[in-house]
Amino acid sequence: MGFISYYYLDERIRYFTYMPADVYPEISLGVYFVVGLVLIYQSIRSKAQWWVYILAVTAFGESLGYIFRTVCVYDTTFAMYVLMTLFLLLPPNALALVNYKTIAKIIEDSVQAKPNKFWLRPKFVNWFYFSSDVFSIAMQGAGGGMMTTAKGREPGKKIVLVGLIVQLFFFACYLFTTFYVWRKPEYAVSQGPRDKSPAAAKRKVMLAIVLTTLIIYLRSIYRIAEFADGYGGKIYSAEWAFYVFDTILIFIAFLVYIVLFIGPNFSKLRAIQGAIYGYPQKMESGDVTINNSSSGLVQSRKI
Repeated sequence: MGFISYYYLDERIRYFTYMPADVYPEISLGVYFVVGLVLIYQSIRSKAQWWVYILAVTAFGESLGYIFRTVCVYDTTFAMYVLMTLFLLLPPNALALVNYKTIAKIIEDSVQAKPNKFWLRPKFVNWFYFSSDVFSIAMQGAGGGMMTTAKGREPGKKIVLVGLIVQLFFFACYLFTTFYVWRKPEYAVSQGPRDKSPAAAKRKVMLAIVLTTLIIYLRSIYRIAEFADGYGGKIYSAEWAFYVFDTILIFIAFLVYIVLFIGPNFSKLRAIQGAIYGYPQKMESGDVTINNSSSGLVQSRKI
């Protein structure tokens, strides 16, 4: 670590309440940067729709947060601590946006399904969950910024807690919607090149969003406990808890996204074909097979 002056030592303790390790942030930023590159490659290769790229952007955001944490290890300043706090607190919320959009697209693209419940309408799903996540992010961001000052620490903590609790509530609502869509066969998922069947494609996509939502849920519970415990509390002062329940948990979520990558099921070409002919069940390289279930017509076209 080298020589560190007492000035920096005092600043680190004042902000962190402990001596932060100088190895784990560097490892974390490298790992998340590689994750971002892998997701960018997968998204480009599968010609995924724009919202799938949020996964890669989120990974790079996490990496940036650990860059700020690395800087804070050696030179903790107010600005660096605020940036570190925000970039490590907020990016995982963007993963929820991807999951929300995924369910909305499944509902929207399933032409056989005619939802008679308002909470299953694509526009409502998009608006309801997107708005809730933006609200939660705004609350956590505002509270996280306030907590970096002694005067705003207590009200900031309460604002962050409200944002996290609101997020947990909407996560529960979302999981209910997700399991409902998973259970109903009329909600279909486009079959990717490596999917053995439309049923296998749906199982893969639903498993990906359920597992990652549960992981984000657990991470949010940890964050609630951390902020409820207060600045300088046992949870806040336990660096190992941060790396286990935040760093590693979110990394596992990214591994799920990589292994069960949803890009091929939501490609740009599929979206165009679905808008023109109805929901495509399968598309091979070079050929597009369109199954218009309402008319019983099957069409094959060259791309």
